[in-house]
Amino acid sequence: MLTVGRLVATSSVYPLRGDLRPRGERPPRGRKGLRRPRLTRRHTCGVAYLPNSDADRTAMLEVVGAGSVSDLFATIPASLRDPTVELPPPLGEQDLVAEVERLAARNHPLSELDNFLGAGVYSRFIPAIVRGTIGRPEFYTAYTPYQAEASQGTLQTIFEFQSMICALTGLDVANASLYDGATAAAEAMMLAVQATGRDRIAVSGAVHPETLRVLRTFAAGRSVSLDVVAARDDVTSIDDVRATLDERHAGLLVQQPTFFGTLETLAGLAEAAHAVGALALCSADPLACTVLVPPADAGFDVCVGDGQPLGVPASFGGPHVGYMAVRQALVRRMPGRLVGITNDHAGRRAYALTLQTREQHIRREHATSNICTNHALVALAATVYMAHMGAGGMREVATVSAQRAHHLADELCAVKGFSLASATPFLWEFVLRCPADAAAVAAAMREQGIVAGLPLGRVDAARADELLVCCTEMTSRPAIDRFVAALTALDTAALPQVRQEVAV
Repeated sequence: MLTVGRLVATSSVYPLRGDLRPRGERPPRGRKGLRRPRLTRRHTCGVAYLPNSDADRTAMLEVVGAGSVSDLFATIPASLRDPTVELPPPLGEQDLVAEVERLAARNHPLSELDNFLGAGVYSRFIPAIVRGTIGRPEFYTAYTPYQAEASQGTLQTIFEFQSMICALTGLDVANASLYDGATAAAEAMMLAVQATGRDRIAVSGAVHPETLRVLRTFAAGRSVSLDVVAARDDVTSIDDVRATLDERHAGLLVQQPTFFGTLETLAGLAEAAHAVGALALCSADPLACTVLVPPADAGFDVCVGDGQPLGVPASFGGPHVGYMAVRQALVRRMPGRLVGITNDHAGRRAYALTLQTREQHIRREHATSNICTNHALVALAATVYMAHMGAGGMREVATVSAQRAHHLADELCAVKGFSLASATPFLWEFVLRCPADAAAVAAAMREQGIVAGLPLGRVDAARADELLVCCTEMTSRPAIDRFVAALTALDTAALPQVRQEVAV
Protein backbone atom coordinates (compact mmCIF):
# COMPACT_ATOMS: atom_id res chain seq x y z
CA MET A 1 0.00 0.00 0.00
CA LEU A 2 1.34 3.41 -1.03
CA THR A 3 0.17 6.52 0.79
CA VAL A 4 0.71 10.07 -0.49
CA GLY A 5 -1.23 12.66 1.51
CA ARG A 6 -4.80 11.36 1.43
CA LEU A 7 -4.20 9.42 -1.77
CA VAL A 8 -4.20 5.73 -0.92
CA ALA A 9 -3.47 3.29 -3.70
CA THR A 10 -3.11 -0.45 -3.55
CA SER A 11 -1.48 -2.15 -6.50
CA SER A 12 -1.64 -5.84 -7.36
CA VAL A 13 1.04 -5.37 -9.99
CA TYR A 14 4.30 -6.01 -8.19
CA PRO A 15 7.53 -4.49 -9.43
CA LEU A 16 10.07 -6.97 -10.70
CA ARG A 17 12.60 -5.58 -8.25
CA GLY A 18 12.30 -3.89 -4.89
CA ASP A 19 10.66 -4.59 -1.56
CA LEU A 20 7.14 -3.23 -2.12
CA ARG A 21 5.44 -6.67 -2.00
CA PRO A 22 2.91 -7.24 0.78
CA ARG A 23 4.41 -8.97 3.80
CA GLY A 24 4.40 -12.74 3.43
CA GLU A 25 3.94 -12.69 -0.33
CA ARG A 26 6.15 -15.11 -2.24
CA PRO A 27 8.55 -13.42 -4.64
CA PRO A 28 7.57 -13.70 -8.32
CA ARG A 29 9.09 -16.63 -10.15
CA GLY A 30 9.92 -17.27 -13.74
CA ARG A 31 12.87 -16.40 -15.89
CA LYS A 32 15.84 -15.77 -13.59
CA GLY A 33 13.62 -16.38 -10.57
CA LEU A 34 11.14 -13.66 -11.49
CA ARG A 35 7.48 -14.13 -12.35
CA ARG A 36 6.08 -11.39 -14.57
CA PRO A 37 2.60 -10.38 -13.38
CA ARG A 38 -0.40 -10.99 -15.59
CA LEU A 39 -1.90 -7.64 -16.61
CA THR A 40 -5.66 -7.39 -16.86
CA ARG A 41 -8.05 -4.58 -17.71
CA ARG A 42 -8.31 -3.56 -14.05
CA HIS A 43 -4.55 -3.11 -13.83
CA THR A 44 -4.64 -0.35 -16.43
CA CYS A 45 -7.44 1.63 -14.76
CA GLY A 46 -6.50 4.79 -12.90
CA VAL A 47 -6.93 4.95 -9.13
CA ALA A 48 -9.99 6.89 -7.96
CA TYR A 49 -8.94 9.93 -5.97
CA LEU A 50 -11.43 11.22 -3.41
CA PRO A 51 -10.03 14.49 -2.02
CA ASN A 52 -12.52 14.77 0.87
CA SER A 53 -12.36 12.40 3.82
CA ASP A 54 -15.40 11.36 5.85
CA ALA A 55 -14.41 13.93 8.47
CA ASP A 56 -14.20 16.65 5.81
CA ARG A 57 -17.67 15.82 4.51
CA THR A 58 -19.15 15.73 8.00
CA ALA A 59 -17.71 19.17 8.79
CA MET A 60 -19.07 20.67 5.57
CA LEU A 61 -22.53 19.17 6.12
CA GLU A 62 -22.64 20.65 9.62
CA VAL A 63 -21.91 24.11 8.23
CA VAL A 64 -24.82 23.97 5.76
CA GLY A 65 -27.15 22.26 8.23
CA ALA A 66 -27.57 18.96 6.41
CA GLY A 67 -27.51 15.61 8.16
CA SER A 68 -26.15 13.67 5.22
CA VAL A 69 -25.21 13.98 1.59
CA SER A 70 -28.63 12.55 0.68
CA ASP A 71 -30.31 15.32 2.68
CA LEU A 72 -28.21 17.88 0.84
CA PHE A 73 -29.62 16.81 -2.52
CA ALA A 74 -33.13 15.89 -1.34
CA THR A 75 -34.75 18.75 -3.27
CA ILE A 76 -33.66 17.17 -6.56
CA PRO A 77 -36.23 14.61 -7.79
CA ALA A 78 -35.06 11.04 -7.40
CA SER A 79 -35.50 10.41 -11.12
CA LEU A 80 -32.91 13.09 -11.83
CA ARG A 81 -30.71 12.40 -8.83
CA ASP A 82 -30.15 8.75 -9.61
CA PRO A 83 -31.22 8.15 -13.21
CA THR A 84 -30.73 4.84 -14.94
CA VAL A 85 -27.98 5.42 -17.46
CA GLU A 86 -26.87 2.58 -19.69
CA LEU A 87 -23.12 2.96 -19.73
CA PRO A 88 -20.42 0.39 -20.43
CA PRO A 89 -17.96 -0.48 -17.67
CA PRO A 90 -14.90 1.75 -17.24
CA LEU A 91 -11.91 1.11 -19.47
CA GLY A 92 -8.24 1.26 -18.81
CA GLU A 93 -6.19 3.83 -20.68
CA GLN A 94 -4.98 1.45 -23.38
CA ASP A 95 -8.47 0.10 -24.04
CA LEU A 96 -9.94 3.60 -23.95
CA VAL A 97 -7.48 4.89 -26.55
CA ALA A 98 -8.30 1.94 -28.80
CA GLU A 99 -12.04 2.58 -28.44
CA VAL A 100 -11.72 6.30 -29.21
CA GLU A 101 -9.58 5.51 -32.25
CA ARG A 102 -12.23 3.05 -33.43
CA LEU A 103 -14.92 5.72 -33.14
CA ALA A 104 -12.74 8.37 -34.80
CA ALA A 105 -12.15 6.05 -37.75
CA ARG A 106 -15.84 6.44 -38.63
CA ASN A 107 -15.12 10.05 -39.60
CA HIS A 108 -14.18 10.88 -43.17
CA PRO A 109 -11.55 13.63 -43.31
CA LEU A 110 -12.14 16.25 -45.98
CA SER A 111 -8.65 15.53 -47.28
CA GLU A 112 -9.92 12.12 -48.46
CA LEU A 113 -12.87 13.59 -50.37
CA ASP A 114 -13.63 16.08 -53.11
CA ASN A 115 -15.37 18.64 -50.92
CA PHE A 116 -17.83 21.25 -52.20
CA LEU A 117 -19.58 21.82 -48.89
CA GLY A 118 -19.60 25.26 -47.27
CA ALA A 119 -22.80 26.65 -45.72
CA GLY A 120 -20.99 28.50 -42.95
CA VAL A 121 -18.00 26.20 -42.32
CA TYR A 122 -15.24 26.32 -44.91
CA SER A 123 -12.29 24.09 -45.66
CA ARG A 124 -9.37 26.47 -46.17
CA PHE A 125 -5.63 26.05 -46.12
CA ILE A 126 -4.09 26.65 -42.70
CA PRO A 127 -0.37 27.56 -42.68
CA ALA A 128 1.75 25.49 -40.29
CA ILE A 129 2.75 28.62 -38.40
CA VAL A 130 -0.80 28.91 -37.04
CA ARG A 131 -0.78 25.63 -35.13
CA GLY A 132 2.86 26.08 -34.22
CA THR A 133 2.13 29.41 -32.55
CA ILE A 134 -1.09 28.61 -30.73
CA GLY A 135 0.47 25.41 -29.38
CA ARG A 136 3.05 27.34 -27.39
CA PRO A 137 2.40 26.92 -23.64
CA GLU A 138 2.37 30.70 -23.15
CA PHE A 139 -0.77 30.91 -25.29
CA TYR A 140 -2.48 27.54 -24.97
CA THR A 141 -5.66 28.56 -23.16
CA ALA A 142 -9.05 29.85 -24.28
CA TYR A 143 -9.27 32.46 -21.54
CA THR A 144 -8.23 36.04 -21.13
CA PRO A 145 -6.05 35.97 -17.98
CA TYR A 146 -7.75 37.15 -14.81
CA GLN A 147 -4.68 39.23 -14.01
CA ALA A 148 -4.62 40.37 -17.59
CA GLU A 149 -1.95 43.04 -17.39
CA ALA A 150 0.53 40.42 -16.15
CA SER A 151 0.24 38.71 -19.54
CA GLN A 152 1.40 41.41 -21.91
CA GLY A 153 2.04 38.95 -24.73
CA THR A 154 -1.53 37.66 -24.65
CA LEU A 155 -2.95 41.16 -24.49
CA GLN A 156 -0.81 42.26 -27.43
CA THR A 157 -2.09 39.40 -29.59
CA ILE A 158 -5.67 40.37 -28.73
CA PHE A 159 -4.89 44.00 -29.54
CA GLU A 160 -3.51 42.88 -32.91
CA PHE A 161 -6.66 40.82 -33.53
CA GLN A 162 -8.81 43.86 -32.81
CA SER A 163 -6.68 46.04 -35.10
CA MET A 164 -6.86 43.60 -38.01
CA ILE A 165 -10.63 43.21 -37.67
CA CYS A 166 -10.95 47.00 -37.80
CA ALA A 167 -8.81 47.05 -40.94
CA LEU A 168 -11.01 44.41 -42.60
CA THR A 169 -14.36 45.98 -41.72
CA GLY A 170 -13.38 49.65 -41.87
CA LEU A 171 -14.98 50.30 -38.47
CA ASP A 172 -13.40 52.07 -35.51
CA VAL A 173 -13.29 49.56 -32.65
CA ALA A 174 -13.33 45.76 -32.41
CA ASN A 175 -13.59 43.60 -29.31
CA ALA A 176 -11.41 40.73 -28.15
CA SER A 177 -13.68 38.13 -29.83
CA LEU A 178 -16.95 36.32 -29.20
CA TYR A 179 -17.97 32.68 -29.36
CA ASP A 180 -18.91 32.39 -33.04
CA GLY A 181 -20.66 34.20 -35.85
CA ALA A 182 -24.18 33.31 -34.71
CA THR A 183 -23.78 34.53 -31.14
CA ALA A 184 -21.94 37.60 -32.43
CA ALA A 185 -25.02 38.40 -34.53
CA ALA A 186 -27.22 37.97 -31.46
CA GLU A 187 -24.95 40.30 -29.47
CA ALA A 188 -25.21 42.86 -32.29
CA MET A 189 -28.99 42.59 -32.08
CA MET A 190 -28.94 43.28 -28.34
CA LEU A 191 -26.49 46.15 -28.82
CA ALA A 192 -28.96 47.78 -31.21
CA VAL A 193 -31.82 47.28 -28.74
CA GLN A 194 -29.83 48.86 -25.90
CA ALA A 195 -28.51 51.73 -28.02
CA THR A 196 -31.90 52.75 -29.43
CA GLY A 197 -34.28 51.77 -26.65
CA ARG A 198 -36.44 49.94 -29.19
CA ASP A 199 -37.55 46.32 -29.10
CA ARG A 200 -37.88 45.15 -32.72
CA ILE A 201 -35.23 43.85 -35.11
CA ALA A 202 -35.62 43.27 -38.85
CA VAL A 203 -33.60 40.33 -40.15
CA SER A 204 -32.97 39.38 -43.75
CA GLY A 205 -34.32 36.00 -44.77
CA ALA A 206 -30.99 35.41 -46.51
CA VAL A 207 -28.97 35.14 -43.27
CA HIS A 208 -27.76 31.71 -42.19
CA PRO A 209 -30.75 29.68 -40.89
CA GLU A 210 -28.84 28.64 -37.78
CA THR A 211 -27.97 32.27 -37.07
CA LEU A 212 -31.68 33.03 -37.28
CA ARG A 213 -32.37 30.29 -34.73
CA VAL A 214 -29.86 31.80 -32.31
CA LEU A 215 -31.38 35.24 -32.83
CA ARG A 216 -34.81 33.86 -31.98
CA THR A 217 -33.45 32.24 -28.82
CA PHE A 218 -31.86 35.48 -27.63
CA ALA A 219 -34.90 37.53 -28.62
CA ALA A 220 -37.32 35.29 -26.73
CA GLY A 221 -35.39 35.76 -23.50
CA ARG A 222 -35.18 39.53 -23.88
CA SER A 223 -38.74 40.23 -25.10
CA VAL A 224 -37.45 41.38 -28.48
CA SER A 225 -39.58 40.91 -31.60
CA LEU A 226 -38.05 39.67 -34.86
CA ASP A 227 -39.39 40.58 -38.29
CA VAL A 228 -37.91 38.38 -41.03
CA VAL A 229 -37.77 40.08 -44.42
CA ALA A 230 -38.22 37.37 -47.05
CA ALA A 231 -35.38 37.01 -49.54
CA ARG A 232 -36.15 37.54 -53.22
CA ASP A 233 -33.83 35.91 -55.73
CA ASP A 234 -31.72 34.92 -52.70
CA VAL A 235 -31.00 38.52 -51.62
CA THR A 236 -32.75 41.08 -49.45
CA SER A 237 -35.27 43.24 -51.27
CA ILE A 238 -34.72 46.91 -50.42
CA ASP A 239 -38.38 47.60 -51.17
CA ASP A 240 -39.46 44.93 -48.69
CA VAL A 241 -37.04 46.32 -46.10
CA ARG A 242 -38.51 49.79 -46.47
CA ALA A 243 -42.01 48.38 -46.15
CA THR A 244 -41.04 46.50 -42.97
CA LEU A 245 -38.96 49.07 -41.09
CA ASP A 246 -40.53 51.75 -38.94
CA GLU A 247 -39.73 53.77 -35.81
CA ARG A 248 -40.16 50.67 -33.62
CA HIS A 249 -37.13 48.91 -35.10
CA ALA A 250 -33.75 49.02 -33.39
CA GLY A 251 -31.81 47.61 -36.32
CA LEU A 252 -31.63 45.72 -39.58
CA LEU A 253 -29.37 42.65 -39.83
CA VAL A 254 -28.16 41.34 -43.19
CA GLN A 255 -25.41 38.92 -44.23
CA GLN A 256 -22.64 39.42 -46.81
CA PRO A 257 -22.34 37.14 -48.73
CA THR A 258 -25.74 35.68 -47.94
CA PHE A 259 -26.28 32.12 -46.79
CA PHE A 260 -26.92 31.32 -50.46
CA GLY A 261 -23.59 32.85 -51.52
CA THR A 262 -25.19 35.83 -53.26
CA LEU A 263 -24.06 39.44 -52.85
CA GLU A 264 -26.19 42.08 -51.15
CA THR A 265 -26.37 45.74 -52.17
CA LEU A 266 -25.23 46.96 -48.77
CA ALA A 267 -25.38 50.73 -49.25
CA GLY A 268 -29.10 50.80 -50.01
CA LEU A 269 -29.89 48.55 -47.05
CA ALA A 270 -27.93 50.75 -44.63
CA GLU A 271 -29.72 53.84 -45.92
CA ALA A 272 -33.10 52.18 -45.40
CA ALA A 273 -32.23 51.38 -41.78
CA HIS A 274 -30.93 54.85 -41.02
CA ALA A 275 -34.04 56.44 -42.55
CA VAL A 276 -36.09 55.21 -39.56
CA GLY A 277 -33.37 55.75 -36.95
CA ALA A 278 -32.34 52.09 -36.80
CA LEU A 279 -28.80 50.74 -36.76
CA ALA A 280 -27.43 48.90 -39.78
CA LEU A 281 -25.94 45.54 -38.76
CA CYS A 282 -23.93 43.31 -41.10
CA SER A 283 -22.72 39.74 -40.62
CA ALA A 284 -19.77 39.48 -43.01
CA ASP A 285 -17.32 36.78 -44.02
CA PRO A 286 -13.93 38.28 -43.07
CA LEU A 287 -12.23 37.05 -46.25
CA ALA A 288 -15.01 38.52 -48.37
CA CYS A 289 -14.20 41.92 -46.86
CA THR A 290 -10.88 41.83 -48.73
CA VAL A 291 -12.53 41.88 -52.17
CA LEU A 292 -15.88 43.58 -51.48
CA VAL A 293 -16.80 47.04 -50.23
CA PRO A 294 -16.11 47.03 -46.45
CA PRO A 295 -19.29 47.29 -44.34
CA ALA A 296 -18.22 50.64 -42.87
CA ASP A 297 -17.84 52.15 -46.35
CA ALA A 298 -21.37 50.96 -47.16
CA GLY A 299 -22.71 52.84 -44.13
CA PHE A 300 -23.05 50.02 -41.60
CA ASP A 301 -22.74 50.78 -37.89
CA VAL A 302 -21.89 47.28 -36.64
CA CYS A 303 -20.16 44.38 -38.36
CA VAL A 304 -19.99 40.87 -36.92
CA GLY A 305 -18.99 37.54 -38.34
CA ASP A 306 -17.36 34.16 -37.88
CA GLY A 307 -13.58 33.95 -37.95
CA GLN A 308 -13.50 30.24 -38.83
CA PRO A 309 -12.19 30.92 -42.38
CA LEU A 310 -9.14 32.59 -40.80
CA GLY A 311 -6.97 29.63 -39.88
CA VAL A 312 -9.54 27.60 -37.92
CA PRO A 313 -10.13 23.98 -39.00
CA ALA A 314 -13.49 22.91 -40.39
CA SER A 315 -15.15 20.63 -37.86
CA PHE A 316 -18.56 19.38 -36.82
CA GLY A 317 -19.30 21.46 -33.74
CA GLY A 318 -15.72 22.46 -32.99
CA PRO A 319 -14.67 25.86 -31.66
CA HIS A 320 -15.10 28.92 -33.83
CA VAL A 321 -14.44 32.56 -33.03
CA GLY A 322 -16.81 35.46 -33.49
CA TYR A 323 -15.80 39.04 -34.10
CA MET A 324 -17.53 42.38 -33.65
CA ALA A 325 -16.55 45.86 -34.82
CA VAL A 326 -18.52 49.06 -34.22
CA ARG A 327 -18.38 52.78 -34.80
CA GLN A 328 -16.75 54.81 -32.04
CA ALA A 329 -20.10 56.15 -30.81
CA LEU A 330 -21.20 52.60 -29.92
CA VAL A 331 -18.07 51.46 -28.11
CA ARG A 332 -19.64 51.59 -24.64
CA ARG A 333 -22.46 49.36 -25.85
CA MET A 334 -20.11 46.71 -27.18
CA PRO A 335 -19.98 43.35 -25.33
CA GLY A 336 -16.92 41.36 -24.37
CA ARG A 337 -13.36 42.24 -23.52
CA LEU A 338 -11.56 45.20 -25.05
CA VAL A 339 -7.78 45.65 -25.01
CA GLY A 340 -6.32 49.13 -25.20
CA ILE A 341 -2.79 50.51 -25.42
CA THR A 342 -1.29 52.80 -22.78
CA ASN A 343 2.00 53.56 -21.00
CA ASP A 344 3.29 52.05 -17.78
CA HIS A 345 4.87 53.97 -14.88
CA ALA A 346 8.18 54.08 -16.76
CA GLY A 347 6.61 55.47 -19.92
CA ARG A 348 6.87 52.19 -21.80
CA ARG A 349 4.10 50.94 -24.07
CA ALA A 350 1.74 48.57 -22.29
CA TYR A 351 -1.54 46.81 -22.98
CA ALA A 352 -4.51 46.75 -20.63
CA LEU A 353 -8.17 45.77 -20.53
CA THR A 354 -10.15 48.96 -20.89
CA LEU A 355 -13.74 50.19 -20.50
CA GLN A 356 -14.39 47.31 -18.10
CA THR A 357 -17.40 49.07 -16.59
CA ARG A 358 -19.35 47.54 -19.50
CA GLU A 359 -18.68 44.03 -18.22
CA GLN A 360 -20.61 41.79 -15.85
CA HIS A 361 -17.88 41.42 -13.23
CA ILE A 362 -18.43 45.14 -12.50
CA ARG A 363 -21.93 46.01 -13.70
CA ARG A 364 -23.56 42.63 -13.01
CA GLU A 365 -27.13 42.68 -14.38
CA HIS A 366 -26.52 46.12 -15.91
CA ALA A 367 -23.66 44.88 -18.09
CA THR A 368 -23.82 45.26 -21.86
CA SER A 369 -23.79 41.47 -22.14
CA ASN A 370 -23.51 38.34 -20.03
CA ILE A 371 -20.69 36.93 -22.12
CA CYS A 372 -18.10 35.92 -19.54
CA THR A 373 -15.04 35.09 -21.60
CA ASN A 374 -13.91 34.90 -25.19
CA HIS A 375 -12.28 32.42 -27.52
CA ALA A 376 -8.85 33.95 -27.12
CA LEU A 377 -6.97 30.88 -28.34
CA VAL A 378 -9.04 30.65 -31.52
CA ALA A 379 -8.76 34.42 -31.94
CA LEU A 380 -4.99 33.96 -31.73
CA ALA A 381 -5.18 31.42 -34.57
CA ALA A 382 -7.06 33.99 -36.66
CA THR A 383 -4.52 36.66 -35.70
CA VAL A 384 -1.55 34.53 -36.76
CA TYR A 385 -3.33 33.63 -40.01
CA MET A 386 -4.06 37.27 -40.87
CA ALA A 387 -0.55 38.41 -39.95
CA HIS A 388 1.06 35.60 -41.94
CA MET A 389 -1.11 35.95 -45.04
CA GLY A 390 -1.26 39.74 -45.07
CA ALA A 391 -3.87 41.76 -46.91
CA GLY A 392 -2.55 40.64 -50.30
CA GLY A 393 -2.51 36.97 -49.37
CA MET A 394 -6.06 37.02 -48.04
CA ARG A 395 -7.23 38.89 -51.12
CA GLU A 396 -5.62 36.21 -53.28
CA VAL A 397 -7.37 33.46 -51.31
CA ALA A 398 -10.73 35.19 -51.82
CA THR A 399 -10.06 35.80 -55.51
CA VAL A 400 -8.98 32.23 -56.25
CA SER A 401 -12.01 30.88 -54.38
CA ALA A 402 -14.36 33.06 -56.43
CA GLN A 403 -12.67 32.17 -59.72
CA ARG A 404 -12.96 28.44 -59.07
CA ALA A 405 -16.58 28.74 -57.96
CA HIS A 406 -17.54 30.61 -61.13
CA HIS A 407 -15.64 28.11 -63.28
CA LEU A 408 -17.43 25.23 -61.53
CA ALA A 409 -20.82 26.93 -61.93
CA ASP A 410 -20.25 27.33 -65.66
CA GLU A 411 -19.24 23.67 -66.01
CA LEU A 412 -22.18 22.35 -63.97
CA CYS A 413 -24.71 24.47 -65.83
CA ALA A 414 -23.49 22.88 -69.05
CA VAL A 415 -24.69 19.51 -67.74
CA LYS A 416 -28.20 18.71 -68.99
CA GLY A 417 -30.91 19.59 -66.48
CA PHE A 418 -28.73 21.60 -64.09
CA SER A 419 -28.86 25.39 -63.75
CA LEU A 420 -28.27 28.23 -61.32
CA ALA A 421 -31.26 28.88 -59.08
CA SER A 422 -30.62 32.63 -59.05
CA ALA A 423 -29.31 35.23 -61.46
CA THR A 424 -27.94 37.30 -58.58
CA PRO A 425 -24.13 37.67 -58.55
CA PHE A 426 -22.34 35.35 -56.13
CA LEU A 427 -18.85 35.08 -54.66
CA TRP A 428 -17.63 31.53 -53.94
CA GLU A 429 -20.89 29.78 -53.11
CA PHE A 430 -23.94 29.28 -55.33
CA VAL A 431 -27.25 27.41 -55.48
CA LEU A 432 -27.49 24.72 -58.16
CA ARG A 433 -30.96 23.63 -59.28
CA CYS A 434 -31.09 19.90 -60.02
CA PRO A 435 -33.43 17.89 -62.28
CA ALA A 436 -34.01 15.50 -59.37
CA ASP A 437 -34.10 15.53 -55.60
CA ALA A 438 -30.92 17.31 -54.47
CA ALA A 439 -30.41 15.01 -51.50
CA ALA A 440 -30.49 12.02 -53.86
CA VAL A 441 -27.98 13.73 -56.15
CA ALA A 442 -25.71 14.42 -53.17
CA ALA A 443 -26.01 10.81 -52.00
CA ALA A 444 -25.06 9.52 -55.44
CA MET A 445 -22.05 11.82 -55.53
CA ARG A 446 -21.03 10.73 -52.03
CA GLU A 447 -20.73 7.14 -53.26
CA GLN A 448 -18.04 8.41 -55.62
CA GLY A 449 -16.10 10.26 -52.94
CA ILE A 450 -17.61 13.67 -53.70
CA VAL A 451 -19.32 15.86 -51.10
CA ALA A 452 -21.48 17.79 -53.56
CA GLY A 453 -22.77 20.43 -51.15
CA LEU A 454 -25.73 21.06 -48.88
CA PRO A 455 -29.18 19.92 -50.08
CA LEU A 456 -31.33 22.96 -49.29
CA GLY A 457 -34.32 20.74 -48.54
CA ARG A 458 -32.75 20.41 -45.11
CA VAL A 459 -33.54 24.05 -44.36
CA ASP A 460 -36.54 24.68 -46.63
CA ALA A 461 -38.82 21.90 -47.88
CA ALA A 462 -39.76 24.02 -50.90
CA ARG A 463 -36.16 23.92 -52.12
CA ALA A 464 -35.70 20.15 -52.19
CA ASP A 465 -34.30 20.26 -55.73
CA GLU A 466 -31.53 22.75 -54.90
CA LEU A 467 -27.94 22.21 -53.80
CA LEU A 468 -25.72 24.81 -52.14
CA VAL A 469 -22.25 24.37 -53.67
CA CYS A 470 -19.01 25.97 -52.49
CA CYS A 471 -15.43 26.36 -53.70
CA THR A 472 -12.37 27.54 -51.78
CA GLU A 473 -8.70 27.77 -52.62
CA MET A 474 -8.53 24.11 -51.52
CA THR A 475 -10.80 23.07 -54.41
CA SER A 476 -8.49 21.68 -57.07
CA ARG A 477 -9.11 21.69 -60.82
CA PRO A 478 -9.01 17.85 -60.93
CA ALA A 479 -11.68 17.77 -58.19
CA ILE A 480 -13.85 20.10 -60.27
CA ASP A 481 -13.37 17.88 -63.33
CA ARG A 482 -14.32 14.76 -61.35
CA PHE A 483 -17.46 16.45 -60.01
CA VAL A 484 -18.57 17.56 -63.47
CA ALA A 485 -17.85 14.14 -64.98
CA ALA A 486 -19.74 12.32 -62.22
CA LEU A 487 -22.74 14.61 -62.57
CA THR A 488 -22.70 14.23 -66.36
CA ALA A 489 -22.78 10.44 -66.06
CA LEU A 490 -25.51 10.46 -63.41
CA ASP A 491 -28.91 9.06 -64.42
CA THR A 492 -31.04 11.55 -62.51
CA ALA A 493 -34.29 9.95 -63.70
CA ALA A 494 -33.46 6.81 -61.72
CA LEU A 495 -32.78 8.63 -58.46
CA PRO A 496 -35.21 8.12 -55.57
CA GLN A 497 -36.92 10.85 -53.59
CA VAL A 498 -35.06 11.33 -50.30
CA ARG A 499 -37.24 12.34 -47.38
CA GLN A 500 -35.46 15.00 -45.34
CA GLU A 501 -36.29 16.43 -41.97
CA VAL A 502 -36.18 20.20 -42.13
CA ALA A 503 -33.58 21.20 -39.55
CA VAL A 504 -34.46 24.88 -39.32
